[in-house]
Amino acid sequence: MVIDYKKIELFGKQLIQKVVLEPPFDFSFPITEQACFLYMLDGDMQYLSQNSTIDIPSNYSLLLNCVNSGNKIQNSNNDSKGEIVIVTFHPDVLKKIYEKDLPKLFKPNNEVSNQTSEKIKNDFLIKKYIEGLLFYFENPSLINEEILILKLKEIILLLSQTQNANIIQTILSQLFSPATYTFKQIIEANLFTQINIEELAKRTNLSISSFKREFKKLYNDSPANYIKTKRLERAAELLLISNERITDIAFDCGFNDLANFTKSFSDKYKTTPTNYRSKTSNR
Repeated sequence: MVIDYKKIELFGKQLIQKVVLEPPFDFSFPITEQACFLYMLDGDMQYLSQNSTIDIPSNYSLLLNCVNSGNKIQNSNNDSKGEIVIVTFHPDVLKKIYEKDLPKLFKPNNEVSNQTSEKIKNDFLIKKYIEGLLFYFENPSLINEEILILKLKEIILLLSQTQNANIIQTILSQLFSPATYTFKQIIEANLFTQINIEELAKRTNLSISSFKREFKKLYNDSPANYIKTKRLERAAELLLISNERITDIAFDCGFNDLANFTKSFSDKYKTTPTNYRSKTSNR
């Protein structure tokens, strides 16, 4: 369970997050065209993918490309809370701040690999970098766009100087390499976007009827019901872990009409979003 959540945005994208998790915690990463740098500030975590399990102790970090499914983190010690700082690399943000040329770290090297994660050992400079980020969480009034761009460039520079630099380059360069997505990856990547069934069918290169048949076969549910359920579950989670307005949460979860969101939420949870937030937070 999330007991504290703070975020900082750049160009409308979630750039830095600070999350405190109460044990036992288990978080699955959505499939997205982005990479994340996770720093374990306090506690221990395990990163689980389809192919491996990696232990990440305090002051160690993990670089993760989210283009593949089946990735999640969980606590490795049920008695210890987890405190994690996350820096997210969005391709469109990177292109914007590096208008002329992307750093070498994002350009394909000669290594052929499907590796999408790498554990980064306790590094003094990265630790100091994280301490600097914590200062801005404590003093949000000092944050501006220029500082955030500098902090993003700083972590990129630090990662390029670690002993893992070659593998980190292999992982990050995947953000700018053509990728072939499976049917499920396309669905999961667009769950919370303002997209309709017709557009989803186009993205999977199927007719609407073929798309619905394939969806039913894989998810044992209709596209409309499955997507609405996932959006409502995500909205319920955000109502508990963030202080964002209900209107913003509804939009972030793929609903473009507040009245429709409120009715759908009330039908599923037998209470309004406002009451759900207040009752749960008062337990």
